[in-house]
Amino acid sequence: MAKCVICGKETSFGNQLSITRSHISKRTVRPVKPNLRTVKAEINGEVKKVSVCAKCLRSGKIKRASKTTENA
Repeated sequence: MAKCVICGKETSFGNQLSITRSHISKRTVRPVKPNLRTVKAEINGEVKKVSVCAKCLRSGKIKRASKTTENA
């Protein structure tokens, strides 16, 4: 399963409810997947491709590799 390397967020499961005539008649299991992005990030001085969720990217918990770092 895909997983965020920063926060550990992964696929979770819940119920998908089938509503007919104002009451719930059936429940089926439905996966809820995190919004993962594959990015080049600098980890311990090395540039690696890692899967990171969008929330961790926005909050700045990971440092993206710059163009100069990739070539060095």
